[in-house]
Amino acid sequence: MRRIGVVAVVLVSLVAVAWAPTAVSASADTGFSVPFSGPAKFEPLAPTLATNPSQINAQLGQQRADAIAAQIGLRKELTLTEKQYLEFISGGGTNGNKASAALADRSVQIFINTTGNPLRSNVNGVPTETVLGSYGLFVNEDGLLMSLANRIAPTRIANRLLTPTGYINTWFLGINATRSLIQLYRSAYLIEALYGNQAQQTSDPWQLVTNTKDGASTTVGMSMAPALWLTNFALLYTLKPSIAARMPAYWTPIPPAVAGAIRATRTGFVPYGPYASYFTSS
Repeated sequence: MRRIGVVAVVLVSLVAVAWAPTAVSASADTGFSVPFSGPAKFEPLAPTLATNPSQINAQLGQQRADAIAAQIGLRKELTLTEKQYLEFISGGGTNGNKASAALADRSVQIFINTTGNPLRSNVNGVPTETVLGSYGLFVNEDGLLMSLANRIAPTRIANRLLTPTGYINTWFLGINATRSLIQLYRSAYLIEALYGNQAQQTSDPWQLVTNTKDGASTTVGMSMAPALWLTNFALLYTLKPSIAARMPAYWTPIPPAVAGAIRATRTGFVPYGPYASYFTSS
């Protein structure tokens, strides 16, 4: 418990010295505004707008993932080993917790909902596979379409695993992976998470973000905004670099009819079935 306290102090100290988000105009480069853009220094590392259908839901790839990791302060040799990763998602090892591990594993699968990594859902009683990563949306097991940052999404609920006394800290410390944890905290992860948290707090219940560039405005799910994407990338790369390489390489606008339907709700989600034909889901 003493070591957990030490790392908690490290986390709080690093947060205290990080700069706070300030309101500025939309970035000339990406079209995302603060806090969704995150710090300008790292914004160019996030996915860019897909310019042809083949890029929609395409995977990042290992070479690009390694390059991004290096630029945000992550070294591959300090990430978890394969054995450690498997223990993490199964709840094994010292301080393992199967419920927390299951939540983390489900979140990972949603974050890498790209080509070759479909999610399986019950849509109107029919088992259905979907791939919607570039849209910043996913279909849950009950066939509901929503942003990854929706309050009922596993990927949002998993925020509780990231507190100083949450599953991430306690598990890493239990297996003596302190170097991996400290590297994560010293990377761009913390500052991106600060921006991402502010973005989430201002976007309930829909958790969508507007991108404005060259006079055109489009909508995408929160997870594809630079601050959120880079936060999640840093976490996944620390767990397993090859998993981070399967994240979406490009973002693409949510079809206007679908975005409008989501915004018309009080919950931030709609049944997927009536809107399935609007998507490139492959």
